[in-house]
Amino acid sequence: MTIQALSQLIIYLLILFTLGYFLSGYIMQHMQAPISRLESRGFTALGMLGRDAKGNIASGMNWKQYALAIVLFNIIGFLALFILQLVQGNLPLNPQAMGGVTWDLAMNTAISFMTNTNWQAYGGESTMSYLTQMLGMSLQNFLSAATGIAVAFALMRGLVLRKSAHLGNAWVDLWRCNIYILLPIATIIALLLMSQGVVQTLSTYMDVQTLQGDTQTIALGPVASQEAIKMLGTNGGGFFNANSAHPFENPTPFSNLIQMLAIFLIPTSLCFCLGKMSGNLKQGVAILAAMTVLFVGMYSLTVSSELAGNPWLTSQVSGLTAADVSGNMEGKEVRFGIVASSLFATITTAASCGAVNAMHDSFTPMGGFGLMLQMQLGEVVFGGVGAGLYGMLLFAILAVFVSGLMIGRTPEYLGKKIEPFEMKMVVLALLAAPTMVLMGTAISVMTSSGQAGIFNPSAHGFSEVLYAFSSAANNNGSAFAGLGANSVFYNAMLGLAMVVGRFGVIIPVLALAGSLAKKPRLEVNSGTLPTTTPLFVGLLVGTVLMIGALTFIPALALGPIVEHIWMMKG
Repeated sequence: MTIQALSQLIIYLLILFTLGYFLSGYIMQHMQAPISRLESRGFTALGMLGRDAKGNIASGMNWKQYALAIVLFNIIGFLALFILQLVQGNLPLNPQAMGGVTWDLAMNTAISFMTNTNWQAYGGESTMSYLTQMLGMSLQNFLSAATGIAVAFALMRGLVLRKSAHLGNAWVDLWRCNIYILLPIATIIALLLMSQGVVQTLSTYMDVQTLQGDTQTIALGPVASQEAIKMLGTNGGGFFNANSAHPFENPTPFSNLIQMLAIFLIPTSLCFCLGKMSGNLKQGVAILAAMTVLFVGMYSLTVSSELAGNPWLTSQVSGLTAADVSGNMEGKEVRFGIVASSLFATITTAASCGAVNAMHDSFTPMGGFGLMLQMQLGEVVFGGVGAGLYGMLLFAILAVFVSGLMIGRTPEYLGKKIEPFEMKMVVLALLAAPTMVLMGTAISVMTSSGQAGIFNPSAHGFSEVLYAFSSAANNNGSAFAGLGANSVFYNAMLGLAMVVGRFGVIIPVLALAGSLAKKPRLEVNSGTLPTTTPLFVGLLVGTVLMIGALTFIPALALGPIVEHIWMMKG
């Protein structure tokens, strides 16, 4: 790693941790406040809050009620976005007269934005109207992000409450996440992006004359508002097909920094929230430290691989020397360069955010390996808003369980005993995404429908399919190019992977939270495994890597690993 790469990483992390710590206090203030009179009246009028046996406003739901509310909330969002795409050709705010979207693409896209994946098998500026982009995509970016934060708080409450049947109220949590957290912060980010030249307009596309005398259409639109929440909510996707590599979405190095900070901002803050809720800030810092160790390792692998470039160019191409080929600039924007592009790529695949400022398919095999592996670990290296924290907490519980087996004691985490039911929920949640990744990839490369979308032969084509299902099942949304994903087969298969990868984790997590909330919180004693020490951070990192390695290394060996071997051999 060069001095430039190291300095950018250090500056980024220092700014991130500072902002995250102060934001955590703001988030706690709103998410843990008692239900106000206005909230009680509003939600009761809508039939969402309910009353307890004594006729008082009920402030809590058990885990089944909470899960039902979350699922219902997301189904409504899915249906609204699905229908909006089908009929957009007959609706206003469509200056380019975009027609309705095909049913399979509309279904895939609606699932994608509902699950916080934002996988896009289409070019935004040539497919979606302004109304669909604003009322559909941007709105759903808020709602899916709020879902992740709400579930994370439900699990944190389960860990800290004593003998409680309730996890909070899902409707109130979703409301607060949107109104008090996502909306004001996204507004600030949008204004900052606009100051850097990110487009925000409802004007029609512009036709301009090029220097060669030809006519070129310049796509415009309400970009900054969507860009802000797509980053803050770790949604990904983008108004333009080129995503954050497009100068109208990400024009300057400063806008690039703003977007990178926005992606990790809430995931970092939630780690501090865990520490504050548990009464021991070190608990949250330990989780954050494990995430950071994994992130720095993956970034080191990616940036080193991209700076090294492709040795084949100097060994096989006549007239070129190592000085002529200073790293791998293929697929990267000159205004960002190799280091900033590698940092952005590592951040966006560590979080469940599909935004990209470079073509991931053009990264070296080991550079792409690092990006893919981060998703396959379960999007827990900071991860998505809420999803990264509750995903890492699953691994923390698994780590203390393994430690308990080693020393012959009943495992505990934050004073809660981890018993068979809790471990069953942990295992179910951790298996959901890997099952869809491996099964989806296998079916795709073995069937004619799947093979029809693979345009690159051999190992790289396999890598593209593996990356697509890793991205979908782990709700990331970024992609290797070269895969024809806009077909009925891939729209259906990837849609299924997104649903299982999202709700196959959320429902067991809420069941886990409900079970933990009912337990008493035990006091620390001499036999309690410390979960705030460097030793536990190392155990947690090792658990994440071990599960990822055992699950995915055989598949990765058929893709990026063999590609790297071939590249080194020329």
